[in-house]
Amino acid sequence: MNTFLIVLFIVITILILGAIYYMYLYNKINETIIRIDEAETRIDNNLRDKFDLLNRCVSLIKNIIELDENAFKDIIKLRARKISNFDLDRTLVSSYNEFLSIYEANKKLRENDEIYKAAKQLELIDEELVTLRNYYNANITEYNKSIKKFPTNIVAEIKKYKERPFYDLKDRTDDDYEDFKL
Repeated sequence: MNTFLIVLFIVITILILGAIYYMYLYNKINETIIRIDEAETRIDNNLRDKFDLLNRCVSLIKNIIELDENAFKDIIKLRARKISNFDLDRTLVSSYNEFLSIYEANKKLRENDEIYKAAKQLELIDEELVTLRNYYNANITEYNKSIKKFPTNIVAEIKKYKERPFYDLKDRTDDDYEDFKL
């Protein structure tokens, strides 16, 4: 009887330690997920702000100068579509570059205070987006590694966690949407 109680105590202790270790690993993965979600939220807010500013700039520019009918066609198409942040980011980079080239090439636009302020705001948003993408990618790296490595891969398998994509800094001006790596 005494041996049975000792074995039972050892088994219960091992189960409790296993449960505590499982909770530790689960919390470790979830901390990374929380950081990723926070970065995604901030990226989303910045992308929306950038979209709104670029739309406002397009309207202002059209009131000041004559534009080619193909100018800003990507951002105009975005007004009616729902797309992922990856696609939105990609399109906004293209539209922002188009805005900068038109802005730099036209003296009337550079002298307009409202467009100048919007250009400065866009520059600040772009700088913050670079920082947020790097933070997001660092946490995605940690998350993707943890769901592949033992013993956290056991928790990931139980919770059905899947790999998540990076914000990839490859050429965003091409039509290759597959260059976002997993």
